[in-house]
Amino acid sequence: MLSLNNVEVVYDRVFLAIKGVSLEVPEGGMVALLGANGAGKSTTLKTISGLLKPERGEVTRGEVWFKGQNIAGLPAPERVRLGIAHVLEGRRVFEHLTPDENLVAATSMHRDRRRIGALKEMVYDYFPRLKERRSVKAGYLSGGEQQMLAIGRALMTEPKLLMLDEPSLGLAPYLVEEIFGIIQRLHRDGVGILLVEQNAAAALDVVTDAYLIENGRVVMSGKAEALKQNPDIQEFYLGGSGKKDYHAVKHYRRRKRWLA
Repeated sequence: MLSLNNVEVVYDRVFLAIKGVSLEVPEGGMVALLGANGAGKSTTLKTISGLLKPERGEVTRGEVWFKGQNIAGLPAPERVRLGIAHVLEGRRVFEHLTPDENLVAATSMHRDRRRIGALKEMVYDYFPRLKERRSVKAGYLSGGEQQMLAIGRALMTEPKLLMLDEPSLGLAPYLVEEIFGIIQRLHRDGVGILLVEQNAAAALDVVTDAYLIENGRVVMSGKAEALKQNPDIQEFYLGGSGKKDYHAVKHYRRRKRWLA
């Protein structure tokens, strides 16, 4: 469904943020993009959704294909109409609007009121807690409820591919479990998922495939189960695989190499 081929992105015509990134999301697939802060994960998502320009970024090399079409030159609204939805990091909801109004704000592509009503009920079916608080201003919702609202607003566009940037950020563990459960349900219902997540353990438990980005490059990819067994992934992203001699940590990190 989605394919990035050797993509490079530059900010301000100076800073090379991602360097030859290639990845694929199959039809109805569920893929994670892992990596540390500043590795290039969010830039990769913005490359797909078309949100680089407001941040003075541009694709200087490579292609972005979605459902057989090269979308690299399309503006962001056109990509949404094709079926790409991007939930940004940080739960960016309209705080002065209610959940109901937030959902309607995402429906400019729809002209049929009955269709809008049906989509709202679909969102409330996924997130019953939002239905209970549909008349409260979004700024008064909890962090977990705001994250649910951000995902629900994206669903109002009827996406074929839903991209989520750090959905677990700042949430309590039980809320992280609830959010990831809903993401799995969306996947079962046929929505393709591209998940950016620093919580590698949680991400690898739900996705089928994963890519690891470091310093703007894909350094490892494969099935989620295989990545979980990789000693480098265990050491640097899953909290270690046993007792370590902490006097040797600096030396070990200097020698870090990614294993195929």
